[in-house]
Amino acid sequence: MFDIVIKEVDEDEVLASVHCETDTCTIGKGRGNLIRLQGWRIGGVHAELFQNEKGIFIEDKGSNLGTTVNTARIQTYGPLRASDTIIIDSYRLQVGAARQENEAATEAAPEIAEEPPQAEAPRERIEPTMGGAPESQAEPRPEPAPAANPAPKPADPQLESVLSFDEMSDEDLAIREEKQMWRGRIHGQLLRMMDLRRTDIEGMDEATLREKTLEIINEIIDHIGERLPSTIGREELSNEVLNEAIGLGPLEELLSDTSITEIMVNRFDEIYVERSGKLTKTNVQFTSDAAVLSAIERIVSPLGRRIDESSPMVDARLKDGSRVNAIIPPLALRGSCLTIRKFSEFKLYDTDIINFGAAEERMMAFLKMAVVQRKNIIIAGGTGSGKTTLLNVLSDYIPIDERIVTVEDAAELKLSQPHVVSLEARPPNMEGKGAVTIRDLVKNCLRMRPDRIVVGECRGGEALDMLQAMNTGHDGSLTTAHANTPRDTIARLEVMVMMAGMDLPAQAIREQVASAIDLIVQQSRYSDGSRKITHITEITGVEAGIVQLQDIFKYRQTGLDENGKVSGYFEATGAVPEFYEDLRSRGINIDMSIFKN
Repeated sequence: MFDIVIKEVDEDEVLASVHCETDTCTIGKGRGNLIRLQGWRIGGVHAELFQNEKGIFIEDKGSNLGTTVNTARIQTYGPLRASDTIIIDSYRLQVGAARQENEAATEAAPEIAEEPPQAEAPRERIEPTMGGAPESQAEPRPEPAPAANPAPKPADPQLESVLSFDEMSDEDLAIREEKQMWRGRIHGQLLRMMDLRRTDIEGMDEATLREKTLEIINEIIDHIGERLPSTIGREELSNEVLNEAIGLGPLEELLSDTSITEIMVNRFDEIYVERSGKLTKTNVQFTSDAAVLSAIERIVSPLGRRIDESSPMVDARLKDGSRVNAIIPPLALRGSCLTIRKFSEFKLYDTDIINFGAAEERMMAFLKMAVVQRKNIIIAGGTGSGKTTLLNVLSDYIPIDERIVTVEDAAELKLSQPHVVSLEARPPNMEGKGAVTIRDLVKNCLRMRPDRIVVGECRGGEALDMLQAMNTGHDGSLTTAHANTPRDTIARLEVMVMMAGMDLPAQAIREQVASAIDLIVQQSRYSDGSRKITHITEITGVEAGIVQLQDIFKYRQTGLDENGKVSGYFEATGAVPEFYEDLRSRGINIDMSIFKN
């Protein structure tokens, strides 16, 4: 049996003291360790302490980061002396007389975990722990004096909104930096008082967890008392710490702003947003890179995905369907990066597309007829051009009595029909096994008796399976692809089919494309941030080895107005698609006037 004292590197304050009641204990970030340390570079079982007749030894368990004793990286080291220092990432561990050191640290820093005032009813507390019984339970700590005068809220209400970084005055910047310092200090004390990873989150609903965490945060702020500057609002500060501890930190404020369409975290103190297609740097920030990583882990963990040194990139989604991409060091050199493409709070319809100026009424009427009449459609465009939004809108035109199977990397399509089956790809596990790709799902959904197949995006060999499905009785299928023009879309499809590894001749691929795809809907985002359908193009066949295209509708830009907004107009080319002629010959009532310019 032995004791272990845990501190931060270059800090004398004790984070925790753990008592090992057996001859061995493990160290790492996995749930089974007696000593649990947080950090993306720390292994699941990072190191092991064991005791025999010669003394206490430490053994590194093959982690990439390694274990250091007295500045030297070790594999096995011992017997340990009380003066030996073990370094694992940002933590400093010592084995020996831990109880005396911890009690001394308790007297020096009583604000880390104080009891509530005696006048109040006893509260259920979540004590600090690193995996063993906390020493703070051994002896009650002195009661802090209550604050005499609560600090007022900030006088300037503008500070409570999300400002552009460039709009902030020098005084605003100074207040922001001071609030950032206090937020980091309180957040650090909160983590020492309550290791959220050791809390039974599965057995506690979100409201209870937030209530208990907020209770501890308010105790810390009450103890700070008059030392907290009057320019910092207590309620605002406690909410920010709460969001960073169990939510998404400063991103909660940005996610609730309906005018923001995209959030980009370049590093913990550099966050940009997109409004109306324009990028702006905000005045909000995380307290540290570790806080960004914690937010990322809270996003991906419920989805069964992971992000760590061995798997430093991940695609995920939020509860509302917003798309998330995260990448962490060592691939992200300046710190963890997070990109969130927000999902609209309100479902968009064709009338919204028309009101936004992205299309004309007759164009949407034509696309509705194409979907109802089971034409295969590819929506093409660049990143952020609105492909998925338009795919959602067009999916609404599918009759409610048809069975729809959707296939996506990260599920974000929201279909209103009652008979929908949603499939989502799965990345490999820690051993590099168990991956289920988009192509696997497309193949599988062919056995699920779908009337329609909707693929969120074709970006690889699944394009071949999608074309084969469209050619073998699954008419009316929809998908998206990255391309800048309708002609580029054909070239992209050829390349993606070749990625399937079937070694098909180019002529065969082009004939498959021409036979499977009926329409290409081209989306573009312009310099002013506006998004428009620039082409609705019909594929008419193959001649002389070239896929023939015929534009039905086009958008022509005429210039920029005095506000820098794109000006132009939609026009019909006068061409009538072949399937319209077929519909008319079958006696179906159709409006031919929409093709007149």
